[in-house]
Amino acid sequence: MSSAQAQPIRLKFEVGARTLMAIQRSLVRVPLSLEEAREGRLPALPPLAREAHGYSVTSLPEDRLQAMIYASGGMLPFVRQRYTRYWADLTGSFDTWFEGLSSNARQQLRRKARRIAQESGGELDVRAFRTPDELEGFHDIARRISLRTYQERLMGSGLPDSAEFIHAMLADAAADRVRAWLLYIGGEPAAYLYCPVEGDTVIYAHVGHDPAFNELSPGAVLQLEAMRDLFDEGRYSRFDFTEGEGQHKRQMATGGIACVDLLLLRPSLMNRLTTASLGGFNKGVALAKGAVNRAGMGKLAKKVRRG
Repeated sequence: MSSAQAQPIRLKFEVGARTLMAIQRSLVRVPLSLEEAREGRLPALPPLAREAHGYSVTSLPEDRLQAMIYASGGMLPFVRQRYTRYWADLTGSFDTWFEGLSSNARQQLRRKARRIAQESGGELDVRAFRTPDELEGFHDIARRISLRTYQERLMGSGLPDSAEFIHAMLADAAADRVRAWLLYIGGEPAAYLYCPVEGDTVIYAHVGHDPAFNELSPGAVLQLEAMRDLFDEGRYSRFDFTEGEGQHKRQMATGGIACVDLLLLRPSLMNRLTTASLGGFNKGVALAKGAVNRAGMGKLAKKVRRG
């Protein structure tokens, strides 16, 4: 079996959304799909090329962590993050799904939608995109929103604009494997959501909103209207919220599985120093965050971190 292609991955020393420094490692990505995570499968680790430092396993079910470490055959483990991988069941109706949310979530979403509608002349202005021609227009507008987001400014993780991404987007659109939306407020583009489709699962891939509209929560309202469209279409089984936490993910999900993102590194001295440094730094940040929250300064700290 040939060796898998390794990619340069930056292991970040982060405080909130700010990266203070990073150590680059050459790693083979081993992502688990939602279906694999739900079924608790252990992924097969492909052979490593000589220059690769190890693996980056994402969305590994937390209860399979020790089994994965054992199966790696002596690799150096390091848990990068723990989170719940959420999904929403799309096989019913929008009304049934919405009524299944908590009463607090329903009230918040209705209130946010009303506020945005008022800013737009009384009705929400949500536009859907799925064909190649439509996606070209979507990408131009969404990319301009992305440039203003903190994800783009601080993390470099906005909507991609590479030739490779655009080519893949248009190819997927031609095969009817993309759904995308824009939310306008008062005639101005405020938020975007881009979702490729894999089989009968819709993937939460790229999302962002103009920070000028922060107080109106445009991302949550756009997600709500996207869910409405997907239920109305009636073609899909699940909406996969992918890796990481988020309030609207928790609010809108119908299920979730506890997962970890796991590094498995060659047990070299440099890799041992890297994992020890990252571990110590992360513990220090967690302690400082706890102290700040106990002092009632959590909201102020978040504003400072995002600039």
